[in-house]
Amino acid sequence: MKPTQTDTVSVLVAAARKLSLAVGRMEFSPPVTHVYNPLDYAWAPHEQYLRRFGGGRKRIVFLGMNPGPFGMVQCGIPFGEIAAARDWLGIDAPVGKPARENPKRPVEGFGCPRSEVSGRRLWGLFQERFGSAEAFFAEHFVANYCPLAFFDGGRNLTPDKLPAREAGPLYAACDAHLRALVAALEPEWIVGVGGFAEARAAEALRGTATRIGRVLHPSPASPAANRGWAEAATRQLVAQGIWD
Repeated sequence: MKPTQTDTVSVLVAAARKLSLAVGRMEFSPPVTHVYNPLDYAWAPHEQYLRRFGGGRKRIVFLGMNPGPFGMVQCGIPFGEIAAARDWLGIDAPVGKPARENPKRPVEGFGCPRSEVSGRRLWGLFQERFGSAEAFFAEHFVANYCPLAFFDGGRNLTPDKLPAREAGPLYAACDAHLRALVAALEPEWIVGVGGFAEARAAEALRGTATRIGRVLHPSPASPAANRGWAEAATRQLVAQGIWD
């Protein structure tokens, strides 16, 4: 029997809680100075996101790397640029504080005045193409591979910069979560937003029927993304047969 939308949401919520507990116990060495787990202190908006948009089968899941400092770090939503999360997704909920806050990267929740460029570009494309969030999420979902944000002082560190002894257990937990998400949503495609997410999806889902695609990461650190990311990403998705 096919899972209902309620069943799917319950699986996603339970899987996110399990992932949060697993990674929350991990320790990381220098140069990492601070580790943020938005699935802990920003659980309220994240759960709201899962319950509002995680119901039913999704044909396409976009997979990011890990939280950005002015996106999911602030509001618990993957690629969660505040204006997009609040105004287009319609999500607003209390956000707490990390156990050990980085003074150079304070968590201000939905009051954060900074814009997460990657999130603004990603959700902006979806809004332009689909109009409403409900129309987008009818067949799509957005998730992050790793829920943790890492900082070296004020500098953002990505998971691929971790030593193998620390990355191994982290990747194992994230792989298990991705497999649970895929089992619940039954997507035809996982689309890695950038090369890291594509590679991790291919590894975690090896031997399954899920197809793996890729789009250019919308980061402002990418010169190619700064030359018209939405147009480039759309061309890539059409060329791979993911979008019409």
